Amino acid sequence: MTHPSEPSESRRMFDTVLVANRGEIALRITRTLRRLGIRSVAVHSDADAGAPHVREADVAVRLPGGYLDIDGILAAAAATGSQAVHPGYGFLAENADFARRCAGAGLVFVGPPPEAVEAMGDKIRAKATVSAAGVPVVPGGAEPDDDLAEAAVRVGFPALIKPSAGGGGKGMVLVRSAEELPDALASARRTAAAAFGDSTLLIERFVENPRHIEIQVMADAHGGIVHLGERECSLQRRHQKIIEEAPSPLLDAGTRAAMGAAAVEAARSVGYTGAGTVEFIVQGSTGDYYFMEMNTRLQVEHPVTELVTGLDLVELQLRVAAGERLPITQDRVHLNGHAVEARVYAEDPSRGFLPTGGRVLALREPRGVRVDSGLVTGGVVGSDYDPMLSKVIAWGVDRASALRRLDGALAATAVLGVPTNVAFLRALIGHPSVVAGDLDTGLVERHLDELIPAEGVPADVLAAAALLLHREHVPAAPADPWEIPDGWRLGEAAWTVHRLESRDGVHELRVRGLPASGAEIRLPGSDPSGPGADPRPSDGDPADPADPADPADQDGPDAPVTVRARLADAGEDVIVTVGGIARRYAAALDGDTVWLARDGDAWALTRRHLGDPADRAGAGGAGDGQVRSPMPGTVLVVKAAPGDRVAQGQPLLIVEAMKMEHTVTAPVDGVVEELRVRAGQAVAMDAVLAVVRGEES
Repeated sequence: MTHPSEPSESRRMFDTVLVANRGEIALRITRTLRRLGIRSVAVHSDADAGAPHVREADVAVRLPGGYLDIDGILAAAAATGSQAVHPGYGFLAENADFARRCAGAGLVFVGPPPEAVEAMGDKIRAKATVSAAGVPVVPGGAEPDDDLAEAAVRVGFPALIKPSAGGGGKGMVLVRSAEELPDALASARRTAAAAFGDSTLLIERFVENPRHIEIQVMADAHGGIVHLGERECSLQRRHQKIIEEAPSPLLDAGTRAAMGAAAVEAARSVGYTGAGTVEFIVQGSTGDYYFMEMNTRLQVEHPVTELVTGLDLVELQLRVAAGERLPITQDRVHLNGHAVEARVYAEDPSRGFLPTGGRVLALREPRGVRVDSGLVTGGVVGSDYDPMLSKVIAWGVDRASALRRLDGALAATAVLGVPTNVAFLRALIGHPSVVAGDLDTGLVERHLDELIPAEGVPADVLAAAALLLHREHVPAAPADPWEIPDGWRLGEAAWTVHRLESRDGVHELRVRGLPASGAEIRLPGSDPSGPGADPRPSDGDPADPADPADPADQDGPDAPVTVRARLADAGEDVIVTVGGIARRYAAALDGDTVWLARDGDAWALTRRHLGDPADRAGAGGAGDGQVRSPMPGTVLVVKAAPGDRVAQGQPLLIVEAMKMEHTVTAPVDGVVEELRVRAGQAVAMDAVLAVVRGEES
């Protein structure tokens, strides 16, 4: 990446900058500060005392009240001699009061003026402002001037409810009928108040199958404004972006110039300075575009713009904040090649993208591409912060090569201990519509069944897990045969049974022999070598004949398959050879649970001993009436009480995590026998919230 050259009339750059954020964005800002020779100051909560962004900074200060503790941030800036505060992105980056507090403390806020933040932070006011400047806007209505129920009728269904002070898709609700409107308004209002401290809402026409395209702008305090091209952000789930790319495969040069000019005028209309993003909704079939909102900060997806323009946007922010003129003009902005970014989230696509959590037991991040990450082995991913863990960004000379490089990078990504969306991301960027550039914001929902990874665990993964657990009980260099707990018996070795539980049930495998020198594994009716492969041992010796007394022996297509397997360490990974095919896995053991990852997918398998339940019918299902939390979070609303008679599917509680609400319903018709939680209580994933006793048949 190239960097802006310093203009001749520039004044002295900052000596010390405080970064008022955490995770990958704090690390990314710190990298630019270090390159510019600027001292960096990190802030942190108690939970983040050992976080990577703290270790990378020159100075770190604890915030008693967490990351939104404005008084603590200002005190930290004063104590460390900071001249400026960079808020990264998030709540403080778009908080006009914070910008004013910084100015009042003699600090430079690395962002736009408070008046611009307020003008664009209020979606209602922003639409009116840019419309007056000639920028097209989506028809709709807004509080307090409009009654939203009446505005919805005027706009027509489907309609989209948005928090006026919102961002990042939080609180947005799609309404397809008048009957859905009251509950949708209530949900959006709760989220808006909790996430943004402002429950004001607006409603606007929902453009069917739209594309989400945004323009990056950069402005200085001397009247210079440029746009840096567009980013296609149409691949979303729950109104939140997951894949972004630059440039858009939709726009031609003329449309790009027209949208860029509109974005510049939108910024100029509020006296904007610094980095900002003007977001448009685009009708893919016609190319018509409408202003949606302006994000008055650096965007999560800014790396794709950096890779195709060769500019460091954080450096530009710092130079503008220091009073310099932009070192570039519009005619010097050129887009080179193509870049695509994938957001790695702690979430479970198979459970409606609900947030997950856990301790990072092992971490593998790809090389050869840009990775913006705040992850570290041993770190804990909880429900206090946004579920985005990292960003993987690939550049190519064209779109096809960029997608190909991104796919390879995701295949090399593994986060063990925390379920993520990496396998889903690989499926998404490989979908024919995505490859063809035929995108819209509803694509993910329409093709969800094709994109969600299968629940089943591949046979090679089962074999690898069984070998790893078996090795835990076999000494590496036994002094004599009696030290080997392999079920030895006269005539031949006995099988050791390993019962491994995964999301799709309990799998019974049998192992005998030493994993390092070659063991035999009897798999439950599936061949890990692939279709047509010979299930005999890879060294050519036939497997021992099945024991006629062995209950696992059977005939038919589902008969157990016996293969020879070997386990070898390969640095931080393991290589497992099964049926003559060697595969590399990232692996980690956590008590009785073994985590394995390959090709971007990951599995957790837990050893179950005889006597353990054979399945988890009660885990959120109707098997025993237990109602479990679908994610780690906080109980927001309790809608039932002990003794209430409820119907299957009736809402019982609302659990919230990372500003996402999930309604937990009754698994059966019956009576609420127990209610174990109260509003405001923190709960873990799969914690029992209530018990519903089913009605007698």
